Amino acid sequence: MTATVTPVTSAAPSRVRRLSLGLLVAIGPLSIAAVRAILPYGTTDTSAELFTKIAAHQDVGSAVLWLSLLATFTLVPGTIALGLRAAGHSRRLGTAALVISVAGFSGLPAIVAVDQAALSAAAAGVPADVAARLLDQLIGEPTVAAGTMIFVIGHIVGVVLLGIALWRGGILPGWAGFILAISQPLHLVFAVIAPNQLLDGCAWLLTAIGFALAAVSVPRTPATP
Repeated sequence: MTATVTPVTSAAPSRVRRLSLGLLVAIGPLSIAAVRAILPYGTTDTSAELFTKIAAHQDVGSAVLWLSLLATFTLVPGTIALGLRAAGHSRRLGTAALVISVAGFSGLPAIVAVDQAALSAAAAGVPADVAARLLDQLIGEPTVAAGTMIFVIGHIVGVVLLGIALWRGGILPGWAGFILAISQPLHLVFAVIAPNQLLDGCAWLLTAIGFALAAVSVPRTPATP
């Protein structure tokens, strides 16, 4: 008599792994969504206004720095994971999305440097006019200015390309690819053109949703050139 061996399915562990990956890659954009929602100043504020508002809300400024630190350590790895998936199924577009978005998110510390300096100056009791001049000098410092420009252009263009690449590669359905692709242009609108902190946070929440869906999805088409 021959014994029959029933294979053990790995569906449950695989689902747990995908859900865990979805949570991990969503942490970065979720952190920035929280930052944008609680930021005590506006993106278009002057250095003097920025310092005054941070000095008046130092607890919030501290929370912004901790959330930004969490995003610094999670955005790039999460984007690499998704970019590699995109490149594996839509080679040229996915690779471009990977390179541009990772370069963009890598510039985040240049943005955060201004918040760190403002909060430190406020905690040290630096006079407002001196702090404003310091922040102006920091913002204009070439490496900070370059890092800021790379961040602004890279993360917006990169996420747009990433959403399109994930859709074209069959990793995301069209509606989910659109949500991811449109999320960062919406962030630009609500951060700079028509400032609205709540809607800005929601734009980053769309990025987090797109990241999570891309991480847990099962590709529907074979890899393409």
